[in-house]
Amino acid sequence: MNTVFSIVVPVYNRPEEIRELLESLQRQDFSENFEVVIVEDGSSESSENVVKSFQDNLQISYYFKDNSGPGDSRNYGMQKAKGNYFIILDSDCILPKQYLSEVDKELTKKFVHCFGGPDAADTSFTTVQKAINYVMTSFLTTGGIRGGEKAVGKFQPRSFNMGISREAFGKAGGFGRIHPGEDPDLTFRIWKAGFETRLFPKAFVYHKRRIDWNKFYIQVNKFGMVRPILNKWHPGTAKPTYWFPTLFMLGLCIAILMSFVGLWLPLLLYMFYFVVLFLDALTKNRNLKVAFLAIYAALTQFTGYGIGFFKSTMLLNFSKKEPEELFPKLFFKKK
Repeated sequence: MNTVFSIVVPVYNRPEEIRELLESLQRQDFSENFEVVIVEDGSSESSENVVKSFQDNLQISYYFKDNSGPGDSRNYGMQKAKGNYFIILDSDCILPKQYLSEVDKELTKKFVHCFGGPDAADTSFTTVQKAINYVMTSFLTTGGIRGGEKAVGKFQPRSFNMGISREAFGKAGGFGRIHPGEDPDLTFRIWKAGFETRLFPKAFVYHKRRIDWNKFYIQVNKFGMVRPILNKWHPGTAKPTYWFPTLFMLGLCIAILMSFVGLWLPLLLYMFYFVVLFLDALTKNRNLKVAFLAIYAALTQFTGYGIGFFKSTMLLNFSKKEPEELFPKLFFKKK
């Protein structure tokens, strides 16, 4: 099979981010042709002029549509694309020069209809970005929930760095209207359609995640609310590990209360965990501030996700309403 890549990127009010991503695409060491499809999702800050400035160096197309969310915008881009293999990226990603070569190498070695790649923190990132990136990818937090390199066929790609064949896209039906959560929802439908997914460990991207602490809490809180909805839609995919952040924070509260009556062991176990987390973050980032912030980021992640997961689980189990009625802010309206 001759693989022809179409890189599809939705963008919403981030013209300068698109510029950085396109600059990194210009630097790819990949020798074959590829196309880039930019889909402007109803932005008030247009990226059109930025995209036009790259037309001499990239095979690139630009489309503007009404705002309907990133999932629908990706579907729109894949419908417009000419290739037989789509690579989905977020606008806040930067690619190392070998990215496309690594993807091609993996597909040539063992073809798979859907893949996901890791994300990493570039040296230019702020300490907050590095700390958030650490907790979003570490197996000491929730980074292992998606499955790892050994979980062939069970890795859950994320749309900041995801590949899908035209065939799998057609049979699975593309992204849904839920957001966040459109990525695992599509993955589960890809599995149901009979296709495998796989991690391409060397096809990583630098994912900026331009968010502050408040936005990070809101994001992980939404992740927590979405997961029980996905469990309801796809019952066979539910895992006990999804309860981990909720139980972790509940246990921490109990451990703190127990320390007031002289029972220190539970709290000491939590302290041991945070020391391990700190040392791991320090080893990987070689920065004391990032290591300390990683502890705060983990607590933010567990609290936001845990509360969201518990709230959503209770409402879904004890209400007769559908998820779209209970959580309207998690769904984009049909166009």
